[in-house]
Amino acid sequence: MSAHTPHELHDEFPHDVEAMRWLKLGNARFSKLADHYHALNRAIHRFETEVERCSDFHVERLKKQRLNLLDEIAVMLENAEPERAHA
Repeated sequence: MSAHTPHELHDEFPHDVEAMRWLKLGNARFSKLADHYHALNRAIHRFETEVERCSDFHVERLKKQRLNLLDEIAVMLENAEPERAHA
């Protein structure tokens, strides 16, 4: 198994690492979304690398959930930039 899990948030938003750190500390909703994304992404990686087994249907459902979380996180990052400029 690879030591690197693909699709980590810092890989998906490489230019927003500092904003993510700032949001995770100051925004409970963002922190919860990021934690959920991380857990879901790790589970998908375990299934894709066959460390754990599950149906293809289940993996596809998890991937859709991951995409939805990614969309929510992206919106929060976009909206956080103006707030951060005034902080």
